[in-house]
Amino acid sequence: MTTPTTIEDLRDHFAHSIQVLGGVTTASRRLGIDERAIRRFVNGERPLSARLLGDTATALRTMIDEATAAEAEIAAGLAGLDDGTGV
Repeated sequence: MTTPTTIEDLRDHFAHSIQVLGGVTTASRRLGIDERAIRRFVNGERPLSARLLGDTATALRTMIDEATAAEAEIAAGLAGLDDGTGV
């Protein structure tokens, strides 16, 4: 995605990030924010803050780290299958 330039762009980017995190319920747990508050941020009923956006970026980075670790375990398991040692 390109760098957001307007409040609407930031809100759209935040809404997309919430979906990437797994939806409102999962994002609520990851961010430690009430689901209703997340919906209000997405709908523009509450202003986005630098802290909220930073926390969202941190949650996305954590998710990337978790996904990378899971991918490495799967790849290692596949390598074990390929060399005949099995899993």
